[in-house]
Amino acid sequence: MLDNLPRGTIFLEDIEIGMTRHLQKQVTDEDIGMFAAISTDRNPVHLDEEYARETTFEGRIAHGMLTASLISAVIGEQLPGHGTIYLGQTLKFMAPVRPGDMVRAEVTVEGIEYAKRRVTLATRCIVGDTVVLKGEAVVMAPSRKFD
Repeated sequence: MLDNLPRGTIFLEDIEIGMTRHLQKQVTDEDIGMFAAISTDRNPVHLDEEYARETTFEGRIAHGMLTASLISAVIGEQLPGHGTIYLGQTLKFMAPVRPGDMVRAEVTVEGIEYAKRRVTLATRCIVGDTVVLKGEAVVMAPSRKFD
């Protein structure tokens, strides 16, 4: 289940360094199954508990890109929001996300390049006190001058 989120657009002209937005979502077996079907990534570490128990993870884990997609949701729905264009994203997977984990995806504005409408965002996902993913996104933010 997702938090009740503010959705919409924060225009380039209103974005400030340090501005942060987030969402929380519990990753379910259904989410993992749907992601496997959509992505066609049916690696048994995600889908087969018996297989996954024999891996370094000692049990099933969610797809890393499923977790990363929560960052995309924050960027596309909240900061900057509707009309944002992804230009790039780095990701470092720090720890596994397991079925049932509550993931908090966060983005924080680190830089703004007004002439190119570019915004650099620190991105991370957290389960409890553990950072499970971190990286940086560069996006083109919507602007009142061009909309």
